[in-house]
Amino acid sequence: MKTRTIKVERLTRVEGEGALTLRLRDGAVAGVECRIYEPPRFFEALLRGRHFTEAPDITARVCGICPVAYQMSAVQAMEAACGVAVPVPLQDLRRLLYYGEWIESHALHIYLLHAPDFLGYESGIALARDHPDVVTRGLELKKLGNAIMTAVGGREIHPINVRVGGFYRLPTRAAIAGLAERLRWAREAALETLRWAAGFPFPEVERDYELVALRPALGYPIDGGRLVSSWGLDLAAREYEAHFVEEQAPYSHALQSHRRDGSPYLVGPLARYGLNSERLTPLARQAAADAGLGPVCRNPYRSILVRAVEIVHACDEALRLAEDYREPDAPAVPVEPRAGVGHGWTEAPRGLLYHRYEIDGDGTILAANIVPPTAQNQRTIEEDLRVVAGEHLALPEPELALRCEAAIRNHDPCISCATHFLRLEVDRG
Repeated sequence: MKTRTIKVERLTRVEGEGALTLRLRDGAVAGVECRIYEPPRFFEALLRGRHFTEAPDITARVCGICPVAYQMSAVQAMEAACGVAVPVPLQDLRRLLYYGEWIESHALHIYLLHAPDFLGYESGIALARDHPDVVTRGLELKKLGNAIMTAVGGREIHPINVRVGGFYRLPTRAAIAGLAERLRWAREAALETLRWAAGFPFPEVERDYELVALRPALGYPIDGGRLVSSWGLDLAAREYEAHFVEEQAPYSHALQSHRRDGSPYLVGPLARYGLNSERLTPLARQAAADAGLGPVCRNPYRSILVRAVEIVHACDEALRLAEDYREPDAPAVPVEPRAGVGHGWTEAPRGLLYHRYEIDGDGTILAANIVPPTAQNQRTIEEDLRVVAGEHLALPEPELALRCEAAIRNHDPCISCATHFLRLEVDRG
């Protein structure tokens, strides 16, 4: 029996720290371990004993790339626990803030992390040396997303203006109107991004994922709705944990999610698009068709195209919200705590983000559960790696390792988000 082990000690062009181990036996893949070794931060434990109003600011620190996602899922869960509905104008302002995050996160991934894989560059910096105008466009898109987050959220990293019930202060109409002109440019830049990425050489791959994403009553999913899947799920937020479970993998600091029957599933742009493509704005829907995308995409390498489509959609919707903005009557509605459990979920750039909180009558958090997108996708990423490695075993090990890294980057894993908990067991035998 011939055994070979291939290790990638440090994954590059991903957010956070991780590694990969492949175990090959007799010319076949015997094991795949996507090892996330970034230290866990114990956010769920940090939340216990804190006041329910602190959850948005504490959870924002889970990630510097997608803090708004954590804030939005947290406030949804707390407002649900307290039986409060936020008025539509405040919901729209929250959505504008969230679109800023989608724009900056997707632009960062497309231009600096993912595009080099298709164009033969080792990094976004190397790509910028030969194509400075292209990378500058990506950085300007990211800058615009950050500007939206600053205007609405108070600052671009870990925004400070979001609270349970709404916002601490309202941005002026002039401040939001000032974003509109930049958003018109950004919408055209997003279309050009999609046209550029559509010319990349894509491997012909078709994966039979169970796609899992939110579906709101109207529009493309971002900040609520029911959870649906390509295999027939249709759930309210309170039903999530009856169908999905997290488990500790012995080789990883991150929990891994799966269906209760053990099967993996996929969240993120491919899932959102595959379940909701008809709900994109007309401009984004036409742009997707022009780029060669059908109503469903199951090629993980083409996820870069779907992210570009989502930037078009986000710019289009953000422009509409900015042009229609009128200062609401008040920045927030009063929220009085009551004993109960609240569930909240939204679509982070990388996929479904679920929060559950139990609070007592004075608003103290008794328990918290946070399920980030990368934890949900980790088993699917490992299944992709098993396929990619199995198809390219004849390659020299450095080239095989590069192919596997590229397969991981298809899913834009946020490793920092995923290392939110570690179950510690001590064997003193």
